[in-house]
Amino acid sequence: MRVILNILWLVLCGFWMAIGYAIAGVICCILIITIPFGIASFRIANYALWPFGRTIERQPTAGVASTIGNVIWFIFAGLWLAIGHLLTGFALCITIIGIPLGLASFKMIPISLTPLGYRIVDVDSRAAAW
Repeated sequence: MRVILNILWLVLCGFWMAIGYAIAGVICCILIITIPFGIASFRIANYALWPFGRTIERQPTAGVASTIGNVIWFIFAGLWLAIGHLLTGFALCITIIGIPLGLASFKMIPISLTPLGYRIVDVDSRAAAW
């Protein structure tokens, strides 16, 4: 079922959301001081392509630098990417088939707002750790 949902996601909105994150990542990498934001953006772009079967979890070792970076990210890119996920989620929830896809779009809002200090993990590997 995950594969079917991921393919639908990729066709309907995942490709376009990943392009948005990739553009943000390229811009951040061009400006040398913001390379950590670019790396985080490329990581989220990968997640935006294939979200089902993966989740986000907080890194316990994230410190003050990631908090300051998240504030900067929120101002310049995070808010706009989160609005994109919100609008996409509402549009997908209009149809019954799109409801799981809309919920996945809503699930990506926290990491689009504050990407530093989070990591993307497979659901299966997380369950095996317990």
